[in-house]
Amino acid sequence: MAVNRRRGEVGAIIDGRERVLCLTLGALAELEDAFAAEDVGALMRRFGSGRLGARDLMRILGAGLRGAGESVADVEVGAMRIDGGAAGAAVIAAELLTAAFGELGNAGATQAGAAGSVGAATANP
Repeated sequence: MAVNRRRGEVGAIIDGRERVLCLTLGALAELEDAFAAEDVGALMRRFGSGRLGARDLMRILGAGLRGAGESVADVEVGAMRIDGGAAGAAVIAAELLTAAFGELGNAGATQAGAAGSVGAATANP
């Protein structure tokens, strides 16, 4: 899988095949709408909390897939098999957010922080 980290791309195994995800400006605008965020700073604060629900993960992964050129709806993302299950989805989302925003500081959505919030993600479908 050819992933260009300098462009903010992240690689993942989804539905048994290698895929590239990327939060482009269009994907970030889509997330602003989905999360009723006024701007990118509001998105950073929202995601920087480290608390992501299952719907949040679906939206982030869906935006990342669409940003990389795939035509997929969020509801379809929810039905996809992701390597590592919910924890794997949280790690992919954290990698995407880190690629788009860099480290978000103490409240950042790092791999460990996002994976640690999987309990909330799976409890809040």
